[in-house]
Amino acid sequence: MKTFRIGGIHPKENKFSAGKKIQTIELPKQVVIPLSHYIGTPSEAVIKKGDLVKVGQLIGKANGFISANVHSSVSGKVTKVDVQLDATGYKRPAVFIDVEGDEWLENIDKSSDIVRECTLPKDEILRRIQDAGIVGLGGATFPAHVKLTPPPGKKAESVIINAVECESYLTNDHGLMLEKAEEILIGIKIIMQVLDVKKAFIGIEANKPDAIKLLSNLAKNYTGIEVVPLKVSYPQGGEKQLIDAILRRQVPSGKIPIEVGTVVQNVGTVFAIYEAVQKNKPMIERIVTVTGKSAPNPGNYRVRIGTMLSELALDAGGVPEDTGKIVGGGPMMGRSLMTLDVPTAKGSAGILYIQKQESIRKPIQNCIRCTKCVTVCPMGLEPFLLMNQSERNMWPEMEANRTMDCIECGSCSYTCPSNRPLLDYIRFGKTTVGGIIRNRAVK
Repeated sequence: MKTFRIGGIHPKENKFSAGKKIQTIELPKQVVIPLSHYIGTPSEAVIKKGDLVKVGQLIGKANGFISANVHSSVSGKVTKVDVQLDATGYKRPAVFIDVEGDEWLENIDKSSDIVRECTLPKDEILRRIQDAGIVGLGGATFPAHVKLTPPPGKKAESVIINAVECESYLTNDHGLMLEKAEEILIGIKIIMQVLDVKKAFIGIEANKPDAIKLLSNLAKNYTGIEVVPLKVSYPQGGEKQLIDAILRRQVPSGKIPIEVGTVVQNVGTVFAIYEAVQKNKPMIERIVTVTGKSAPNPGNYRVRIGTMLSELALDAGGVPEDTGKIVGGGPMMGRSLMTLDVPTAKGSAGILYIQKQESIRKPIQNCIRCTKCVTVCPMGLEPFLLMNQSERNMWPEMEANRTMDCIECGSCSYTCPSNRPLLDYIRFGKTTVGGIIRNRAVK
């Protein structure tokens, strides 16, 4: 069975919510919709206090090429355009809307009917994706229309659909595949049409046999789409690792997937593209996993963008008493939340409750030069060295040792027997080095 060739680990999967039906959360009394995304320039508000909006109405216009439109996920009255603390711990611009009913724009197809045929030209498809504010749902929230517009002189030979979901605990992609498989396959054909490619691969780890079987059977009716079962190994969901596993091609340092002739899209993004192109539906909701060893009702929940995570947690049974830490996302690449009073954003994949006894960091000890961190690094880096250089502010040395290639998967910290916070220091150093590189490019 295929997998990537460099590094990797196998944490306990803890997929407690696997196989459960997606539940829809009730509409809140108010939403706070972020205008800023994890990647790209914040959108610019096009509404003001007192305006009445409908579901799907544009409230934030993309401000540049690497930016994304933002739409109202509810109908009601805009109470203010202000700043709001988000999951990253920073205050970002957001639109506050008091919910009044659930009135949608008339041009959005709300029915569950599957629309199979797409006869739109490439430019119109791209316009719909861009207008709908579709971003990558695999973590970075990179605007989808940018990925689907290769740089001049570059041509994709294939598209890879990332349905790996290698993070422990998370099952939102798995649940989506089981309930929306046909729509996902139509979305893949739309992407193939945009990129003018004849081949698409859906990478799914072997711990999801039901999704592999379902999509494999349905894919027989769609020319050029192949389901590729993958060995369970973290971080197989990383773009470069997935490309290596499926195509056996290595993306060069500092380059992107198009350099080796492919484009990677998350399976959740594919479904959103289907809805945007075939249903005129903007990105106003997403599936979020709420889980943990003590979670009262671990499951996958359909949530309107802007719903407070505290309300989602309450609807999912509340926060367990033995919770010592709450993580936004998965345990490996997610980030600790200071509070649940932050809005659901386009990139919100999960709420994970960590028990008290597991949330306490063990005492940091000296590095014993065991090289375990080097062995498991999927990018072939030397994490122990990068941490030492970050501690000593050795930024030129960190750049020379390819710290910008780090995908922040956390495999090094996970495997370290001395409990050293390798990723924390590397992430800090990577942020600093990245700023230095950007400033240098401006001069």
